[in-house]
Amino acid sequence: MESANQDINLNSPNKGLLADAMTDVPVDNAARSAAPEGLTLAEEEELRAELAKVEEEIGTLRQVLAAKERHCGELKRKLGLTPLDGLKQNLSKSWHDVQVSNAYKKTQETLSQAGQKTSAALSNVGSVISRKLGDMRNSATFKSFEDRVGTIKSRVVGSRENSTDGLHSPSGAGDKTPQDNAPF
Repeated sequence: MESANQDINLNSPNKGLLADAMTDVPVDNAARSAAPEGLTLAEEEELRAELAKVEEEIGTLRQVLAAKERHCGELKRKLGLTPLDGLKQNLSKSWHDVQVSNAYKKTQETLSQAGQKTSAALSNVGSVISRKLGDMRNSATFKSFEDRVGTIKSRVVGSRENSTDGLHSPSGAGDKTPQDNAPF
């Protein structure tokens, strides 16, 4: 791979790496270190040749991948797909994956059961409070209090009616005020 023919791709996984760093350096037989233990000179040469071949294949694959990525980008651009569309699709897929996970299902089931139990408990509390208020309203103390409030109201309303005998209602509805229809 020559540097003049390379694309500068900031999204490349090889950003900052020299693909052919080892293959471009000539190997001087005199500069070679001794063969690693257990390897003969022939085995070492064979391994170095295989290494060079694999590095060359890696470079070729990187070039093919870069070309495919460019082609993919062109197709997306022609289809009007934006990076935001890709992000939305990825988020949607991730959310779907979460929803089908066992942990999510167990959590959802537990929260559902907790909600049902809480609802039942609140319903029971509401029934108890309602029953207690009904019992209180039917008690002799409450009846006595209700009678006294009614007596005080009738005195206040009665004294108001006596003080407004000479005045006419602006609505023309008569002498009765809207408060006379109140339940107490």
